[in-house]
Amino acid sequence: MFGPQHAAVYEATYRSRGKSWQAEATDVADRILAVRPGATRLLDVGCGTGAHLESFADRFAHVEGVEIAPAMLDVARRRLPGVALHAGDMRDFRLGVTFDAVTCLFTAINFLGTVAEMRAAVATMARHLAPDGVLVVEPWWFPDRFIDGHLGGDLMREPDRVVARVSRSTRQGRFTRMEERWLVCDAHGIREFTQVGLLAMFTRDEYLDAFAAAGCDGSYVTGWLTGRGLFVATRDPVNE
Repeated sequence: MFGPQHAAVYEATYRSRGKSWQAEATDVADRILAVRPGATRLLDVGCGTGAHLESFADRFAHVEGVEIAPAMLDVARRRLPGVALHAGDMRDFRLGVTFDAVTCLFTAINFLGTVAEMRAAVATMARHLAPDGVLVVEPWWFPDRFIDGHLGGDLMREPDRVVARVSRSTRQGRFTRMEERWLVCDAHGIREFTQVGLLAMFTRDEYLDAFAAAGCDGSYVTGWLTGRGLFVATRDPVNE
């Protein structure tokens, strides 16, 4: 689970390498509104630090978020004081309300360990959709597209902070094991920490089967901003 050290630096580091939460949220909002014009209520599951939600709030009258990592949720609550942000597990949270759209971005769903857990998460998100509501999920790499042994490196400079990150990703069965080493230099000195994550590599058909089992008609969209594509699904109104 992401801790305070990671929550404090990861967003700025990814922004420095070109990731734009605003551009991603704008693109996803456009896709949602193309399918469901007039949508006003959105839930972001695995909302992290609230960077996507901040932009979603410009497009939808009511937004909420769900996040399991306390450190990430703390950052999101400071960023979005007027937004309902819930501590919860995507596999079984229950908010008691429905939304026109539910999103799960930046491969959050791939931190689940099994296909059964992924299916449970999709079913839980679908239960929070209104009839004809839209579910958008960003996957990690499919097994046949993963590059075993991939090496990454980033250097982020700010006026009062320099952050270096190196990573190595290896295949462990159905998982990507991503080991990250972070070096942070600021007025307090130089400190280092390590983050090791396991991301499940589900197949395209496993995602589509999960949507169908949850009463959603899903499709895979290529050419999205991150290069990994998106799943966009609509809840069948007969499942209400």
